[in-house]
Amino acid sequence: MSSRTPAQTWYMTQRQLMAIIRQPVFLVISLIQPVIWLFLFGNLFKKVVELGGFGTTSYLDYLIPGIVVMSALGSSMWAGMGTLEEIERGTLNRFLTTPVSRNALMNANVVQNGISMAAQSVIIVLLGRAAGATYPGGAGGLLILVVASVLLGTVFGALSNALGMLVRRRESIIGINTFLLLPLTFLSSSFMAPSRMLSWMRHIADYNPVNWAMVAGRSALSADPDRGVVLSRGGALLVLAVVAVGLSTRTFRSYQKSV
Repeated sequence: MSSRTPAQTWYMTQRQLMAIIRQPVFLVISLIQPVIWLFLFGNLFKKVVELGGFGTTSYLDYLIPGIVVMSALGSSMWAGMGTLEEIERGTLNRFLTTPVSRNALMNANVVQNGISMAAQSVIIVLLGRAAGATYPGGAGGLLILVVASVLLGTVFGALSNALGMLVRRRESIIGINTFLLLPLTFLSSSFMAPSRMLSWMRHIADYNPVNWAMVAGRSALSADPDRGVVLSRGGALLVLAVVAVGLSTRTFRSYQKSV
C-alpha cells in the first residue's frame, strides 16, 4: 500500500461526506424508521419484560441496542446503490484514469459509511435517553455499541459495494436486500430475549452477525458487562469486516479490468 493511500482515502471520504452535507434530507429520512421503532415498539411492547429473560426491567433499555444495530444494517445494505450510481454516471471510471490509489477509492466508501453510521448511532442513543432509556454501562458501553454497529455496517456495506459492481442492476440490489433484511432482523434478539425465542430461531441467531453486534452492545451497556461475550462477538465482527472489505477490494479490481 502506498504511503499516500491514507491521505487519498481521507480526501475521497471528504468528497462523499460533502455530498451528504449538501443533502441532509437523506440523513433525516434514514432516522425515520429508527424513531418509529423507538417510540412505537418501545411503547407497544414495554410490558413484555415482565416475562423475564431480558436482563433489565425496562424494555426501552433492551431495545435501544437493537435499534442502533438494525439502523446500521439497513443503511449499509444500500451502499451498493451509491457505487452503482457512480458507475452509471461514469464518475468511478474517471477516477480510474487518475493516479489516485485504487485502495483509496474503495476504502473511502467504507470510511464514509462508518462515519455516517457512527453519527446515526449517537443520535439514536440520544433520542433513547430523551425517551427514558438508561445506560448502566456508561460511556464505555455506548462506545462499544457504536463500534459494534460500525463493524456490522462495514461488513454489509462492503458486501453491498461488491454486489453493486457485480450485478450492476438496481433491481437486483433491491431484490437481494429485501430478501435478506427481514430474516436478518427477526432471526436475532432485536425485539425479543433469546430465552423467549423458539429454539430453532435461537440457534440461527447464534450464527447471525446482526445478533453478534446486538449481544456485544447489550452486554457492554449492562451494569455487569461480560467481557468474554463482548470480545468474542466483537472479534468475530472485526474478522468478518476484514474479509468483507477484502472481497470488495478484489471485486473492484475485477471491475477495473473489465472497463
